[in-house]
Amino acid sequence: MITAMKIAILTGAGISAESGLGTFRDEDGLWTKYDLNDVATPEGFGRNPALVHDFYNARRANCQGATPNAAHDALAQLARSPNHELTLITQNIDDLHERAGSPRVIHMHGELMRALCGTCDARWDAPAIMAPHDHCPQCQQTATRPDVVWFGEMPYFMDDITVAVARADLFVAIGTSAEVYPAAGLVELAQGDTLELNLAPSAQANAFDARRFGPATQVVPQWVAELTS
Repeated sequence: MITAMKIAILTGAGISAESGLGTFRDEDGLWTKYDLNDVATPEGFGRNPALVHDFYNARRANCQGATPNAAHDALAQLARSPNHELTLITQNIDDLHERAGSPRVIHMHGELMRALCGTCDARWDAPAIMAPHDHCPQCQQTATRPDVVWFGEMPYFMDDITVAVARADLFVAIGTSAEVYPAAGLVELAQGDTLELNLAPSAQANAFDARRFGPATQVVPQWVAELTS
C-alpha cells in the first residue's frame, strides 16, 4: 500500500548535465570561459551589458538544443502521481522540467527563457537573442535583462520554498553541489526525512538521512519507481 506523502524536491545543475547543460564546475564548460563577476552579477551587467547578453544568448541557444533526460521524465511522472503532493524547486534556469511535463516548477534562480525589465519589473518571454538596446514592451525603457538571479541578488519565492520544505514529509536534493546558499541550507529546514540523490557526495551530504549516488538518469528513475510502485 502506498502511503501518501508531501514531497519537496530541490534540483540542481547535476540533473541537467546529462542533457548537455554544463555545471559551474565543468573543466571545459561555458562558465570556465568567463569571469562570473563579469557575467553573473548586477555590477558586471552595469559595466558591460553587451557581454552579459552575449553570455546568456549562448546559454539560451545551448538550452534550446538540449532535451529532457530520464531524470526529468521521472520527476514529471512523480508530479502526476495522485498518491503524493509534490513541490518541485529548481536552482536551474533551464526549462527542461517543464518540457518533460512537470506541471509546476518553482525557479528560485529565475528562468533563462524569460526577460525582465530593470526599470518597471515587467516580465515576458525572452527572444533567442537579447541586446542592450532592446526596449521593454511595457515601459519602453532600454533596461532589459535576463530574468535570472545573479550573485548578490535574492532568490525568488523563498517564502514559498521554506514553507514547502518545512512541511514536507520528505525533502530530496538532486544533483546539487550544496555550495550555493540559501539553497544549500534548505536541508536544515526540513522536518521530515531527507534524501540526497547525486553523482557524488555534496558538501552537505552528511546532513541527509539517506544518500544514493550515481548518474541522475539512473538513480532518479529508480527512486521514483520504488516510490510509486
